[in-house]
Amino acid sequence: MRADRLVSLVLLLRRHGRLTAGALARELEVSTRTVLRDIEALSAAGVPVYAERGRHGGFALLPGFRTELTGLNHDEALALLAAGSGRGEQVFGLGPALASALRKVVDALPESHRATADDAAQRFLVDPETDLLSRRQVTEGVSGTTMTVVRRAVLAGHRLRIRYAAAGQEPRWRTVDPIGLVTVRDRAYLLATRSGEDRTYRLSRVLTAEELPEAARRPNRVDLDRIWRERSARFLSGGDHVAVSVRVDPARREELLDTVLAVRAEEPDADGRLRLEVTFQDLRHAEWALWRLGTDAEALSPRTLRASLHDRAVALAARYGPSS
Repeated sequence: MRADRLVSLVLLLRRHGRLTAGALARELEVSTRTVLRDIEALSAAGVPVYAERGRHGGFALLPGFRTELTGLNHDEALALLAAGSGRGEQVFGLGPALASALRKVVDALPESHRATADDAAQRFLVDPETDLLSRRQVTEGVSGTTMTVVRRAVLAGHRLRIRYAAAGQEPRWRTVDPIGLVTVRDRAYLLATRSGEDRTYRLSRVLTAEELPEAARRPNRVDLDRIWRERSARFLSGGDHVAVSVRVDPARREELLDTVLAVRAEEPDADGRLRLEVTFQDLRHAEWALWRLGTDAEALSPRTLRASLHDRAVALAARYGPSS
């Protein structure tokens, strides 16, 4: 861990030229005292780092010093920098590792490409916190400690003991065999088995996690994409989920899709509208979602949904109709 931090410290100095101990401490997420000890260790190892006194002083490297890192071409580095420009650092608790990796990416570029790639990456914004309608995307919080334990067990192939708070239930302990981690729209999930049965756990509901020493009972190779599709299909076909046929103005399509669980079919209708087959959590969920779209959407089926929307419209018209 310290070796990675020392490399990151050198890369920070190479990129910025001169930084104070306080600035280095903030970048590396350590104390100022730790930074000073790391500076001493670098000097003892022969890295030409020196201190400049005064108001604008700090630590710097002798001009021309370069670390030995594998080079990347311009587009490879740009792809990584663009990926790091969004909120990916929140996924699976890998923020510090991503920051360190991106510093290495920039340093690995040829001098002639470094400035242009860094500038180009600033022209990309991936998955901002709000969309054009100022709707803020909600990112579920996961304890850093819990995330680290879960991630370590998944990669090491060890069993996990988790204290999990399922919706509407009291938290309780479960021992699971982890298969992999999935993130969807800033929600992270643990795919696992328990007593041989498939289980999917939302990581924001994992209150505590313990890595166990015994090996997880799982296959050596795994196709997470296939497993996720299969589990998603089972989820959507279970419980009280309701299938709805709806016609919608294309301009309101995205608003509709923001509320559904799944889209099963979509095709243009004769009058320019779109006809979709979608799935909602239940009838109440469907009624709420379609009511907010007003006359820009029409539920074609089921009949119970059409009836509830009709009754709601009649009640609203009566409330605002002319007084007798």
